[in-house]
Amino acid sequence: MAESRRQTWLIGVFTAVALALAALGSYGVMFCSAVQSTHDMSVRMALGSRSGDVLWLVLGKGILLIAGGLAVGLAGAFALTRLLSSLLFGVKATDPLTFAVVSVSLGAVALMAGYIRARRATKINPIEALRYE
Repeated sequence: MAESRRQTWLIGVFTAVALALAALGSYGVMFCSAVQSTHDMSVRMALGSRSGDVLWLVLGKGILLIAGGLAVGLAGAFALTRLLSSLLFGVKATDPLTFAVVSVSLGAVALMAGYIRARRATKINPIEALRYE
């Protein structure tokens, strides 16, 4: 029993670390995507777009990135469930609650990263941003 507990604890620690790394990676990709479009946002705002429209434009691109990443991640996770099924006790390898919680949490982190950066970029004076480029 002690060996099973130790393995379960170790898998739990690795799972938590993997979730944290995935959240950090998602945050980084979304933040980088929003930083790259700062110049485009400032041009749009200089031409008269409202900050809300620009914000939704960036978030729309971010949502597409998030959806693509979640689709690839879920497909990979379902493909690898057979390898993990022998290590799980009392939970199916394709537990829908686990997949939903992980997907929603990673999606929320990525969406917040894009929102924070896009919000910050809409606060920049367009003239200063264009001068900087």
